[in-house]
Amino acid sequence: MSVKPHVEESCRCRVSGRVQGVYFRASTQRQAVSLGLRGHALNLPDGRVEVVVAGPADQVERLKAWLHEGPPQARVDQVSCEPFPGVVAEGFVIG
Repeated sequence: MSVKPHVEESCRCRVSGRVQGVYFRASTQRQAVSLGLRGHALNLPDGRVEVVVAGPADQVERLKAWLHEGPPQARVDQVSCEPFPGVVAEGFVIG
């Protein structure tokens, strides 16, 4: 099934593994901006990183695939994503 590029998608992903202190959020921001997406990436108290992202569905899918790899310094053990019903502001920020 192909994803139509003009369809908007929003999701929240939680990434676990060695994802804090390894430029995961900054790398996610670079990826998201390059794909024309908006949202945020923030460290969670339990050691995971939360990524909320919105934009064209095909680009959101590309970022979700990238989250499984992350930057070279990271070790991604698990990525859990769910639809995000909230409003996602313009830009992509690191929290």
